[in-house]
Amino acid sequence: MAKKESKYYGTGRRKSSVARVYLSEGKGKITINGRDVNEYMPYATLVQNLKQPLVISGAEARFDVTAEVYGGGFTGQAEAIRLGIARALLEAGEDRKALKVAGMLTRNARAKERKKYGLKAARRAPQFSKR
Repeated sequence: MAKKESKYYGTGRRKSSVARVYLSEGKGKITINGRDVNEYMPYATLVQNLKQPLVISGAEARFDVTAEVYGGGFTGQAEAIRLGIARALLEAGEDRKALKVAGMLTRNARAKERKKYGLKAARRAPQFSKR
C-alpha cells in the first residue's frame, strides 16, 4: 500500500482577498493560481511577506504550498495567503506559540470604509466655499 499523501488546509482573508492554501510534504515550492510565486507576485517584498510563517516555524523546505487566491490587489492577496499558510501550519502540528507571538494568526480586519451620502468619499466632505 502506498504512503498516504498528507495535505493541510488553511483559509486566509485580507481586505477583499480570499485565499485557499494547501500544504503538502515537499521541497518548498510555492504555487499561486497555477503559477510560480515569483512569476505571480510583482514585488520580492510581497513574496518575502507571504513566506514569513514558513520561516518562523522553520518549515520552508519541508512543505510545498499551493494557493488559490481571488479578489483584491497584490498586497491583500499576499497577506491573505500568509494567514492561510499560518493556519495550515497549525493543522500540520507546528509550534502555535511562535506563530502567535509573531502575529501570524491574527486576521487583519482593516478594510475599505464605505462611502457615505452627502460626502465625496467615506469621510471626505465637499469643498467648503464661503462665497
